[in-house]
Amino acid sequence: MLKNIDPALNADVLHALRSMGHGDTLVVSDTNFPSASIARHTSVGKTLHIDNVSAARAVKAILSVMPLDTPLQSSAGRMELMGAPHEIPAVQQEVQAEIDRVNGTVVPMYGIERFAFYEEAKRAYCVVTTGETRFYGCFLFTKGVVPPNEPDNQ
Repeated sequence: MLKNIDPALNADVLHALRSMGHGDTLVVSDTNFPSASIARHTSVGKTLHIDNVSAARAVKAILSVMPLDTPLQSSAGRMELMGAPHEIPAVQQEVQAEIDRVNGTVVPMYGIERFAFYEEAKRAYCVVTTGETRFYGCFLFTKGVVPPNEPDNQ
């Protein structure tokens, strides 16, 4: 156990999050997502797991250590519902609430059509699958930067 690290974050996920660079993307998926076949195309090459938790709980853990990209571009995406792309199901509302809580402001997610989401996911750094059983619990996040903490930027 580590201090100040969310216990939902295991060693594999922490390693991937630390290894990602600015602009790299991360998929958080539900249990129905084809994680293994998609993950083979990613930089990590295998599925990572945060098992037995909801998508919102996994996103809370991930965003506790990973900054989202700047508000100048969309950095959080959601898989759109087929036939109802503007509908936001409860699972996506819960994840939106976690994103907003972590950032202290509303950071709206953009929608990605289902099959386009699969293609974007193949270009991601990694896929983290969760225990989320509700449909459309699939998200794409772009990593931002951690600014230097020195006041004079040395």
